[in-house]
Amino acid sequence: MALVPCQVLRVAILLSYCSILCNYKAIEMPSHQTYGGSWKFLTFIDLVIQAVFFGICVLTDLSSLLTRGSGNQEQERQLKKLISLRDWMLAVLAFPVGIFVVAVFWIIYAYDREMIYPKLLDNFIPGWLNHGMHFKA
Repeated sequence: MALVPCQVLRVAILLSYCSILCNYKAIEMPSHQTYGGSWKFLTFIDLVIQAVFFGICVLTDLSSLLTRGSGNQEQERQLKKLISLRDWMLAVLAFPVGIFVVAVFWIIYAYDREMIYPKLLDNFIPGWLNHGMHFKA
């Protein structure tokens, strides 16, 4: 039952998304106090989707490690449901929304930075956090 590098990587990615979300929520910005708060920004919604997706990936990895070789049909059935949920979430939410957010942000940023990320936001959001929110590998 040794951990595979991809399983360790998924845990690291989940922790990085959680860290970015915590740092983003700790920022005091005027737009966070208005209607909708952070939820009106597609970037924030994408971060939540990615964090939930990688949480499901880690849960799937843990479940497969714990149920491997047990022979319990019920556990195998539940694991297949969890894998189906993970695959569905990647195909329907995580990948399309993630690619859309990254592509649109950086295209508009390259065209006219002030339109999507005004220099005023540099006072609130550090550069590393901006890149963490808008860069998916």
